[in-house]
Amino acid sequence: MREDVRGELSLGEFAQSVNLSVWRLCHIFKSDVGMPPIRYLRLLRMERARNLLESSFLSVKEIAFQVGLNDESHFVRDFKSTYGFSPALYRSQFKNKTEAHNGNGNGNGHGHGNGHGPTNGNGNQPNSVRSHLVQIAKHTVLPSLHLFIYVFSYLN
Repeated sequence: MREDVRGELSLGEFAQSVNLSVWRLCHIFKSDVGMPPIRYLRLLRMERARNLLESSFLSVKEIAFQVGLNDESHFVRDFKSTYGFSPALYRSQFKNKTEAHNGNGNGNGHGHGNGHGPTNGNGNQPNSVRSHLVQIAKHTVLPSLHLFIYVFSYLN
């Protein structure tokens, strides 16, 4: 899922690849990761979209397509429910924080809009977005998920 957030998640194929029923896969996934596979995929898509908003000049519609959502309004609604801001407002606030941190972007070697400055943990993202990301991270048990996938892929 992490490698290709654009792909449609087929729970049947996913379950078959690890030799489990769909119900059992969902049950194990939720107990290990803390959320159902579909919700986790949605979260991965929003995380990828946030990264693209910070590091690219793609339009919101292009970013929606890049993360596997063809309906821009659906994407905007999902992004806002995840991060508390619309994609356009998030990008605007991110760029304002980056410019303020970089001294309006002049002569510090960081460049414009590279997306790397404010994610270094120095408090440059809006607090509500940061706290939401911390909560997501606490509920995402990626090492366990990777172990789970590895074990079941090894068995097949």
